[in-house]
Amino acid sequence: MKAGKVILKGDIGKGVKRNGRKKYYDEKVVEKLKEIWRIMDFICGKRLKASMNEVLDNMRENDEIDISEEEERKLRKISASTIDRLLKRERKKLEIKGRKGTKPGTLLKHKIPIRTFADWNDNKPGFMEIDLVSHDGGNEYGDFAQTLDMTDIYSGWTETRAVKNKAHKWVFEAIREVRKDLPFDLLGIDSDSGGEFINHALYNYCVEEKITFTRGRSYRKNDNCYVEQKNYSVVRRAVGYFRYDTDEEVDILNALYGYLRLYTNHFQPVMKLVEKVRIGSKVRKKYDNPKTPYQRLIDCPFLPEERKKQLIEQHKRLNLFELKRSITKCQNMLLQIQKQKRKGLKPTNYVKISSRFLF
Repeated sequence: MKAGKVILKGDIGKGVKRNGRKKYYDEKVVEKLKEIWRIMDFICGKRLKASMNEVLDNMRENDEIDISEEEERKLRKISASTIDRLLKRERKKLEIKGRKGTKPGTLLKHKIPIRTFADWNDNKPGFMEIDLVSHDGGNEYGDFAQTLDMTDIYSGWTETRAVKNKAHKWVFEAIREVRKDLPFDLLGIDSDSGGEFINHALYNYCVEEKITFTRGRSYRKNDNCYVEQKNYSVVRRAVGYFRYDTDEEVDILNALYGYLRLYTNHFQPVMKLVEKVRIGSKVRKKYDNPKTPYQRLIDCPFLPEERKKQLIEQHKRLNLFELKRSITKCQNMLLQIQKQKRKGLKPTNYVKISSRFLF
C-alpha cells in the first residue's frame, strides 16, 4: 500500500442491516397489490386506496383471487403513500406519450352561447361535456373511426361510442344512443366548436328536448377540461393510438366500450378539484376524496330513488375481474387486426360481437 492512500474492502453481496426487522409488506403482499393494481388499470395510490375495500369485497364474492386472511388484512389497511412507494418501479415502466387533434367549425356559432371552465357550477348530474377522439393512427387521410366521449360534470360518469367517421349524422345518432343509457336525465351538453357538433340537427334536437347547448372557445381546451381528461384516461388508455378504419374495428370498439362504461363508472374512483389558489409562481390545488361516479350518484340528493335502486342492483351483479377480462379480450382482437393490417392481410377469423351488454 502506497503512503497516504487507504483502500477499503467490503462484500457487496451483503446488504445494509435493518436491525433485524422484517418487511411488513412482504413479496406475497406486494404481488397481490400489483395484481389488484393491474385490474384497476394502474391508478394512483390515492384512488387505489379509496377503492381497495370494494375491490377486495368483489374479489371475495366472485372467488377471483387466492389470498390469505393476513394478506387481505394488510391490503385493507395499507396507506396511499405506501402503495405509491411499493409500485414506484412498476409505474416507471408504463410511462407513455400521446397526441391529440381537433378542427373548429363555424356553423351556428352565433346561436350557441360560449361557456368556459369558470362558468361550470352545476351541483346535480345531467350537464355533460362532449368531444370526439380521432383514431387516425397518425394518418389523417380518408375515413377513420372516432370515439364520442361524454362526461358528466357533477359525477364524472363517462359514456363512449365509436362511430365510423366525423359526419354529424353518426355523431348525432351516437349522442341519442348514449342518452338512453344514462342513469340520469340529460340536462345540458357542452362541446367544442367543431362542425360535428355545431350543426342544425343537434341544435334543433336540443331545443325540442329542452337540453341546454353551449360551446367552448376555439383553441381553449381548458373550457372542456373534464372531457379532455377522459379522452386520455378512459379512451386512449383503453384503445391506444392505432388507426381504426373498418366496420369490424368499430364494432369491436363499441363492444369494448360496453364493458368499459361499467368498469370505469362503477369501479374507477375520481377526484374533483374543489379549490385552486395561486401563491406567487406556484398553484396549489385541493381535491375532494376519491369516489367512483357510481358512488357520487348514489350520494346525490337530486337523483330519484328509483334510479338509485336500479344502479345499486346493477352494481351488485357486476364482477370486476370478469369485466377486466372482457375488456382485455376486445383489446386483443383490435391488436390482432392491427397485426394483419401491417402484413397487408385482410382481417380474418373475426367473429361479430354485440356492441351492447346488459348486466
